[in-house]
Amino acid sequence: MIAVAPGIALDEREIELSFIRSSGPGGQNVNKVATAVQLRFDVRGSASLPPPVRERLRAISGRRLTREGVLVITAHRFRSQEQNRNDAVERLVALIREAARPRKARRPTGPTRAARQRRLEEKRRRGEVKRARGARPDFT
Repeated sequence: MIAVAPGIALDEREIELSFIRSSGPGGQNVNKVATAVQLRFDVRGSASLPPPVRERLRAISGRRLTREGVLVITAHRFRSQEQNRNDAVERLVALIREAARPRKARRPTGPTRAARQRRLEEKRRRGEVKRARGARPDFT
């Protein structure tokens, strides 16, 4: 079990890790050893996540989420497989923590009195400008 947040722990069996060849520096090591990690986590089918966290995770995952509801994280920052594995799991945990953090409720606010006065004053000025366009100029 991986502790994520208070009351949320991930079952390691829900995380599927596969190793792929990584690009970038590393010489022949890059061509021979699969050091990059592709982590797959089924958000839709996860029993570890409460429904509200699951929904927020789906919302913040963006392009990392497949149509089937599987979150895919690819880690290839390091040259070692172990470091990339830890990096991928840490990124998953950080994403779930972000989803588990309760959203701050927005308190609707109205315009201030000064803002209302400015708006009405501007409306009055624009009206005068438009009214002046229709009036004939007095050249006497």
